[in-house]
Amino acid sequence: MANETVRRKRILSGIQPTGTFTLGNYIGAVRNWAKLQDEFDCLYMVADLHALTVRQVPADLRKNTREAAAMLLAAGIDPKQSILFVQSHVPAHTQLGWIATCNSQFGELSRMTQFKDKSAKHPDNVNGGLFTYPSLMAADILVYNADLVPVGQDQTQHLELARTIAQRFNSSYSPTFTMPEGYITKAGAKVMSLAEPTRKMSKSDPNVNSFILMTDDKDAILRKFKRAVTDCDGIVRYDVAEKPGVSNLMTIYSVFTGKDYDAITAEFEGKGYGDFKIAVGEAVADGLAPIQGEYKRILADKAYVDAVLAEGAQGASRIADRMVQKVYKKVGLLQL
Repeated sequence: MANETVRRKRILSGIQPTGTFTLGNYIGAVRNWAKLQDEFDCLYMVADLHALTVRQVPADLRKNTREAAAMLLAAGIDPKQSILFVQSHVPAHTQLGWIATCNSQFGELSRMTQFKDKSAKHPDNVNGGLFTYPSLMAADILVYNADLVPVGQDQTQHLELARTIAQRFNSSYSPTFTMPEGYITKAGAKVMSLAEPTRKMSKSDPNVNSFILMTDDKDAILRKFKRAVTDCDGIVRYDVAEKPGVSNLMTIYSVFTGKDYDAITAEFEGKGYGDFKIAVGEAVADGLAPIQGEYKRILADKAYVDAVLAEGAQGASRIADRMVQKVYKKVGLLQL
């Protein structure tokens, strides 16, 4: 009986609505989110406020937000099991965001590598939000007392800041926030560019052959994989340092077939890279086909998507509003 009262650990994760997800988004994050639902209490958000650090076309942002939600549903997020919501629909994020910003040091924010990277990419728009958004990201996590946050290698710095803010607040006032831990998934955590396999796959890459979009049709997927950069060795073998292109393709193939690297090496022994690339493309296209079909079906039912998001916002707000009230009281804001 005692075990029945044990609270399941809570996970929070989010993805920005900046256009169609890539294969990298799917393998590195979204694919695993569906699997986590049976084990944890999951909150998944479309992080539209974070998208505003880069200038957005308003109509596109609205469209992309709904499409992101539809893709998450198609990829297996079950609104009966998890809370799926849009960040801006839960005002508690920005309410706690200001408290988190006031508990962040200037030096901590200025050391963030993503701030440096994005400032270099968008020198004409180095705005205050770009500088302080790690504080908002900390608030995203802390407002739900999330135990775990699925993180890629490029997000560990932001999680560290969230822990620092939580520790600082807990010490200054009284124990309030759970100390969030990173949850790093095993295989396929990072998918690299098909054109430059030493760089992460990104849809902002000007070379369209460097990334696979979740909505790409089979012909496009096969074409892009056929053009994927490999090496002159001609042997399918996993070695990230010496064979980054081939290793990246092996990672992708492993995710969609369930085969380990030794089995993949054995499968393509004596065969050329041409055969290997076609096999990877076929596996990806076949794996994405049912998700693409479900995505089209869900997206066509706008009322359903909006109803899921409205219900998600209510569920998220129930948790988050309680935390904001508690924090406001502790910092001395007058509560009526």
